[in-house]
Amino acid sequence: MKNLLIVGLLFLSFATQAQATKVDSILSNFYANKDVLVASHRGAHQNYAENSISAINECIRLGVDIVELDVRETKDGELIIMHDRLIDRTTNGTGKIIDLTWSELQKFNLVVNGKASSEKIPTLEEVLKITKGKIIIDIDFKADSEEAIKNTLALIKKYGMHEQILFFLYDYKQIPLVRSINSRVKIMPRAYSKKDVKNIFRYESIYITHIDKSFYKSKFMKKMIDKGSRVWINALGKYDDMERQEKNSGFDKLLKMKYVNVIQTDLPEQLLKYLREKNLHK
Repeated sequence: MKNLLIVGLLFLSFATQAQATKVDSILSNFYANKDVLVASHRGAHQNYAENSISAINECIRLGVDIVELDVRETKDGELIIMHDRLIDRTTNGTGKIIDLTWSELQKFNLVVNGKASSEKIPTLEEVLKITKGKIIIDIDFKADSEEAIKNTLALIKKYGMHEQILFFLYDYKQIPLVRSINSRVKIMPRAYSKKDVKNIFRYESIYITHIDKSFYKSKFMKKMIDKGSRVWINALGKYDDMERQEKNSGFDKLLKMKYVNVIQTDLPEQLLKYLREKNLHK
């Protein structure tokens, strides 16, 4: 009887572990608020089209914590992943997304280093399907309508992915609107000043805040972390450019801001390697 009980407990333990997903481990780390997390800007697009399925899958393969994706709306209301308002730079087509239907956009291919690839513009729903349980998604919401917000949050609910979504808001004053539609999604507000941060923390359950270097002060950032919020900053531009010119130069300078614990970069593979060498990332 005792042996049967032991076997049963072992089976239950293995079953529980089997049900755990990759994103559970990332989220555990996210809430612990210790290790520095890596956010890949528009997917890992050094060798793949930005905001493409391949660039997203590469993030997952590398072990990136967060993939940043831009959501826009087509003329007929389809939610797609695309940074620009125009498709001219990122595809072999031309035109404004808002003036084109989903079927019209499917005529074009995403480009890599100026050359057309075999990949099409993905929908938000496609992305949710392939990322469920695998990676945190930062939704950089660029659609213009409240209806698009509702439809985005409805898709997140449909796939049961509330926990692994960060809903990025350029204006923190939209927090009540988003929460009135879906209170379970984590919001990442953008702060442009210390005053913004103070206003943001009038709201409950702010687990991450996007800040600027311009108002970084260690004492102030520590207060944010003590309140349970991670501190997100961009390596995009200055620090990534330094890194391209001289290994570790940009990341070294960035990490002098010691309370920054989420970094968005165009160089996710390099940043992961750097952080792991310094025991700042598992």
